Amino acid sequence: MKEKSDHSDKPVNNLSETQKFNNSDRPANSGAGDILCKVYYALKEKGYHPVNQIVGYILSGDPTYITSHKNARSLISKLERDELLEEIVYFYLKHNLPE
Repeated sequence: MKEKSDHSDKPVNNLSETQKFNNSDRPANSGAGDILCKVYYALKEKGYHPVNQIVGYILSGDPTYITSHKNARSLISKLERDELLEEIVYFYLKHNLPE
């Protein structure tokens, strides 16, 4: 029986088992938060709706959702999309769950 572990491309054959996503190869401080902030402000300065543009990029992987203004497209391309999503989920949960 093949199980998908971490985030490999192997098929999942047992859907009753919970998969574990392990992004342990990511450095503890990858700078994802700083990059997201810089990209957000660059998009805002150019008149875009930053949240929509960032979501479009994360879902599609198409870098043209991000402006090249202030090198934002190059900055965001330094990170994997799962790193961005992890940073967003972590920040949201950290600031919205009771202690």
